[in-house]
Amino acid sequence: MIQRTLISALIAAAAVAALPASANAQDAIYGVWRNPKNSVHIDIQPCGQYLCGRVVWANANAREDARKGGTKELIGSQLLRNFSPGKGGAWKGKVFVPDLNVTVSGTAELLDNNTLRARGCVFAGIGCKSQNWKRVQS
Repeated sequence: MIQRTLISALIAAAAVAALPASANAQDAIYGVWRNPKNSVHIDIQPCGQYLCGRVVWANANAREDARKGGTKELIGSQLLRNFSPGKGGAWKGKVFVPDLNVTVSGTAELLDNNTLRARGCVFAGIGCKSQNWKRVQS
């Protein structure tokens, strides 16, 4: 369970990191995204000059894993922090992994309007994971 949540958070971060820096490209990433297991939904929005992602929904297992890791409330937690444009249209920032109570580096890439590929690494390119997150349709 811990590895699954870590992977989910890392994927979300990576998804944000790969977008072009233009206003229209930034707008494309805004909205609610779900991890592959549909256990966590995050809302990606601007926060100052950065992009951030807060948990807006999580199933009972994800909430319990977060509690066991030291995160009292998963809903409302900011998983994506300080994402800014990087090289090649990517975004880079920090990802909080609630069930491990750690923050790791992450990148993201918008594959299409409904798919984000997120990648995160625990330490200097070691322990990296990738996931494809899907847009939650309203």
